[in-house]
Amino acid sequence: MKILIIRFSSIGDIALTSPVIRCIKQQIKGVELHYLSKKPFLPQLENNPFIDKIHTIEKRISEISALLKKEKFDFIVDLHHNLRSAQVKSLLQKKSKSFSKLNLEKWLMVNLKMNRLPSIHIVDRYFETVKSLGVVNDGKGLDYFIPKSDHIDTETLPTGFQNGYIGFVIGAKHFTKQLPKEKILSIIQKIDMPVILLGGMEDQEKGNWIEKEFRIQSRKLSGSEFRILNSCGKYNLNQSASLVKQAKKIITHDTGLMHIAAAFKKEMVSVWGSTIPEFGMYPYYGEFQILNLKSQILNLSCRPCSKIGFSKCPKKHFRCMLEINEEAIVQFLND
Repeated sequence: MKILIIRFSSIGDIALTSPVIRCIKQQIKGVELHYLSKKPFLPQLENNPFIDKIHTIEKRISEISALLKKEKFDFIVDLHHNLRSAQVKSLLQKKSKSFSKLNLEKWLMVNLKMNRLPSIHIVDRYFETVKSLGVVNDGKGLDYFIPKSDHIDTETLPTGFQNGYIGFVIGAKHFTKQLPKEKILSIIQKIDMPVILLGGMEDQEKGNWIEKEFRIQSRKLSGSEFRILNSCGKYNLNQSASLVKQAKKIITHDTGLMHIAAAFKKEMVSVWGSTIPEFGMYPYYGEFQILNLKSQILNLSCRPCSKIGFSKCPKKHFRCMLEINEEAIVQFLND
């Protein structure tokens, strides 16, 4: 049997498909498993031993339509369910199953604050698409595979970080999913362990500000100014994942590295602003019982204001992030 899984983006969403990948490969004898995604996410997928072949596009399905037709797939698992995935299914004319994006339920929650969302994680909704194939969730959680070439040896880090550190994921795709940099700084100042700031190139400037301000204020307080390290933009995704894997604990926004941390069964604080865990994309550990804290402001009438986030607070007060309980976060990280 030859199966094609479709998920074009993004880092977190692709990580959340990993249990389906593993279970298809392990539960269907002799299956040949292919995966279709966008080219920037190839490094995240190419080390997965459960995938036999990866197909990527830059923008359009037409880039690889001829190659896809030659593969003669038996079944298509559509885990994106958008216009592009519909084009693939129309092109190949094979049996397929798409997962439900719950767009209506999310719209009701965002716009009318009517909660019709099912109490089920997106991973379990993904598994509904392969139910007819006899594939079931094995409960082992997410996978993330780091090539040896991208493993970060902690002995190459500054001395103060070699015996353990907290990983702080300071970015997210949208502003309203991020703590203000001043609040991040305030939390770090109360953490007992060294802290490595994690993120991409787009987070580097913010990371530099936090690192600089921490060191300035540490000097004034006669503290340890070298207890913080900005790694944002200095490592590729797999290298950042290696730093996540070796951290004692993680604090993160609702973003891709949150799901990578869950794949490594890390204890973590997830901070929620404009989005809510009820959308079904909170840290997923399968059957493992891992300590984690979902930090959010409950009973705030404007939450959620979006299913993905905004570039600025629509209400202009940003209470969902400014009022986050720092003490509860610090206590979790210091315990």
